[in-house]
Amino acid sequence: MNILTLLNKGSEKLKIKNIFSHRLDSEILLSNILKKRREELLINLDKKVSFNNIRQFKKIISRRSLNEPIAYILKNKEFWSKNFIVNRNVLIPRPETELMVEKIIKIYEKKDIFILDIGTGTGCILLSILSELKKSRGVGIDISSQAVNIAKKNLNILNLPNNIKFKVKSLNDIYNYRFDLIVSNPPYIMTKDIKNLEEDIKKFEPKLALDGGNDGLDVIKKVIYKSKSILKFKGMLALEIGNEQFKKVSKILSKNKFRIRYLIKDYSENIRCVLSTLEK
Repeated sequence: MNILTLLNKGSEKLKIKNIFSHRLDSEILLSNILKKRREELLINLDKKVSFNNIRQFKKIISRRSLNEPIAYILKNKEFWSKNFIVNRNVLIPRPETELMVEKIIKIYEKKDIFILDIGTGTGCILLSILSELKKSRGVGIDISSQAVNIAKKNLNILNLPNNIKFKVKSLNDIYNYRFDLIVSNPPYIMTKDIKNLEEDIKKFEPKLALDGGNDGLDVIKKVIYKSKSILKFKGMLALEIGNEQFKKVSKILSKNKFRIRYLIKDYSENIRCVLSTLEK
């Protein structure tokens, strides 16, 4: 069987299962098995594929047909031009989170700061920021030991300076520290809305990283309250929030002596990140 026939078969199987990106997914998965760039695949459509590779391809196409995200199938996801290890214990990094990372790097360029990343998951936010802010240091915490293991693996692979630590810790256990910057992409989906999420999210991504409680703000509130006692004066809190949560979050920030400095919109022009400073 040649590459074109195999791609068509994979695409058709995914299309039947209503996978919107069926053709692209088929190409990405076969590229991975053949260890070739997708572009290279598409100019060699008549090349034969070995029986072993055909068998592997059919296996992972079956997984994708059940809505398993490609990132979990391939066990990696690109973020900030780096490949991060992912599995079902961590949220898959999203492109819109890169917009927050980009803004933070611009604000603190050439500065020496101490960062806390709450709910670090893959560690992609902290590791991406500190790959650029080389004089700075940071701690990433998560209550999931499996997530922290993944973050530590990503730290080792990226071979960054020894200025980053990952710890299995609750936010409540952080004290006697003063940070220049706290970043967090906390769970912010309302519990009742989780059932309405896309299949690949609700069936595969960790509920712990999605469920923000009855109003979606449970963890966001905790992060804001705790940040008051562990941020330096004028220190910054960078929070990723859900779509249409800005008004409620801005009120909570204001009540807790935070002043909003920057708003970051996603690619659909929704406010998805709020950067504020502690003004007590």
